[in-house]
Amino acid sequence: MLPDFNRLKVFYHIYTLNSIVGAANKLHLSQPAISQQLQKLEAELKVPLFTRLHKKLVPTAAGERLFTLVEPFVVKLEDEISYIRQPSDRPAGTLRIGAPREFGKEYLPRFCHEFRRLYPDVMFKLKFKESIPLLTMIREGKLDYALVDVYFNQVELPSFPDIFSIDPLLKEEMVLVCSKEYYQERIAGDHSFKNLLDKEYITDEDDPSILALWFKHHFQKIPESLNVVMTLDSHEALISGLKLGMGLGVATSYLIWEEIQKGEIIPIATTKNVMVNMISLVQLQDKVPTLTEKTFRDFMIAGMQKKQVLERFQCIGS
Repeated sequence: MLPDFNRLKVFYHIYTLNSIVGAANKLHLSQPAISQQLQKLEAELKVPLFTRLHKKLVPTAAGERLFTLVEPFVVKLEDEISYIRQPSDRPAGTLRIGAPREFGKEYLPRFCHEFRRLYPDVMFKLKFKESIPLLTMIREGKLDYALVDVYFNQVELPSFPDIFSIDPLLKEEMVLVCSKEYYQERIAGDHSFKNLLDKEYITDEDDPSILALWFKHHFQKIPESLNVVMTLDSHEALISGLKLGMGLGVATSYLIWEEIQKGEIIPIATTKNVMVNMISLVQLQDKVPTLTEKTFRDFMIAGMQKKQVLERFQCIGS
């Protein structure tokens, strides 16, 4: 069983001040009360923690070892307690936010910077991962908010149980594309389901499969298998592979819009509208937000609706 935490605090101050009297003054307790707490801690641990030499206390080997365990906790607690105590009249403290890698790296630091200009007492801890790991971190209480990908045409989304609250922010257009050279050699204007089945593919997502979602959206059916020649964990690397002509892949339109306009990258269009990914703000449904969390949520939603932000994400039109 763990020792009594109050006694560990007493031990910490006795050790650092090298004095029972000093610890008593520090903790506003009587000297007999401090001595009693130390005796009870030594009885709990069944080992002496100090050797008494006249009026001086010398830590034993056990006392030295216990201090190496207690000190980091006490020091970190003292450092962090000011952040835990958030003022009630203004946003302050630390916000823990997750986002998809490419979107997060480009946009989230900008929003955090603008928010801190208004509320300089707020700090941020950011995590850039795929949707399912982010949702897991929300569920485990490791994130306050997460920006995640939600595909419009999925009737039932994996890992989106009723415990989450979802605020849609903005649409990303997701297009199947390839290099001009690959298109001329392997596609040649035939965008049919049959022709696309035997082509090479590269992807930057494992689960859920973005390729399967694209086929389901455009053809109402999912291929049994695709020839995926490369899987990456970076959208930037995916775009590099597409430009090199390694095959077909689903990319975010605004990141490759200039290349599409120049004819360097060719989108595979069908009679269906462009597939849309909704970037959404997710939090635990029953969580009561702090003033800081609520203020940032409103700030983020308003910021995403600005004309210059919306226009960048809607290049092709859905």
